[in-house]
Amino acid sequence: MSDDYYEILGVSKNASKEEIKRAYKLLAKKYHPDVSKEKDATEKFKKVSEAYAVLSDDTKKTSYDQFGKEGFSQRYSQEDIFKNFDFEDIFGNSIFDMFFGGGKKRGDRGKDLVVEINLGFKEAIFGATKEIEIERYVICEKCNGTGAKGSKLKVCTSCDGRGQVRMERRTPFGVFAQITTCPKCKGKGKEILEECDNCDGEGRVKIQEKVKVNIPAGVEDGLKLRVSGKGEAGRRASNSGDLYVVLNVAMDDIFIREENDILLKLPLSFSQAALGDEVNIPTLEEDITLKIPPGTQAGTKLRLKGKGVPLLDEYGRGDLFIEVNIVTPKKLSKEQKELFNKLKKLDEKKGLFDKIKEFAKEL
Repeated sequence: MSDDYYEILGVSKNASKEEIKRAYKLLAKKYHPDVSKEKDATEKFKKVSEAYAVLSDDTKKTSYDQFGKEGFSQRYSQEDIFKNFDFEDIFGNSIFDMFFGGGKKRGDRGKDLVVEINLGFKEAIFGATKEIEIERYVICEKCNGTGAKGSKLKVCTSCDGRGQVRMERRTPFGVFAQITTCPKCKGKGKEILEECDNCDGEGRVKIQEKVKVNIPAGVEDGLKLRVSGKGEAGRRASNSGDLYVVLNVAMDDIFIREENDILLKLPLSFSQAALGDEVNIPTLEEDITLKIPPGTQAGTKLRLKGKGVPLLDEYGRGDLFIEVNIVTPKKLSKEQKELFNKLKKLDEKKGLFDKIKEFAKEL
């Protein structure tokens, strides 16, 4: 089965919400583990449900369309995908046990962590690797996360080791089994004989840890990256949460970022703009020589293609725009005043009405 959400549900990118819902219901009924005889039905059921959770939500669908599967996965964890989504009208609460796996209670999952990283302007554009130090819970090595001294456990007397309690539920698709987590062993199927003296029965301990975060090229200020599994470990070997890294990108002294393009404001004198010139300008990588055409007007934007910001999760780059600003000198030397007076007299030979007409033709 494809990893693309549209292909999984068999719908086009322009499909309506009703079409998406209808496609999901048909596939969910086909692959539901309690009715399907296919060997990999459970995995397919998870995939079609995940695809529906994303494509039926406007915000998540927009993010998926913009960044693709890989970029989307950096921004949304499995829990984020199904957060605030109500499947109960079709399948009951047991769907969360299925997605978060192994009979583990959803509430036992370790907490997500959020940290902020400061990035330089060019680090955000070209990417970087940052090492941060975080405090988090990790699995207790002494009891292997069981919470039991010597890892000694006994079979849960409430669920006979299954970790789940099974109930039948009637739905529009027929009678489905609803599986809930055993409240006594919290889905583990085992009970502790004696608590581990290193973690006091929690199965986890708190440590300081250094984590390397790879910052992809082209990130923007405020973007949130996900480092899977680097949140806190859950109690008694439950799933770990994720680490979310929020990026704070510094502004540059001369460059202005406009999405994937870069703007550089270039000051020119009257003579440079009128006669044309060759000037050295900075780009994101190196200084280059830029040719200024004669008669360049204030506000003109010159474009250097492919000299902007790399496209996040895509190939290619934005452009560098150089905006011409004509600088009027505030103090003039005697020689400059004489030259400007001569220019003024030449300009006065042409009437104001003629100047207006010429300017209008250039617009």
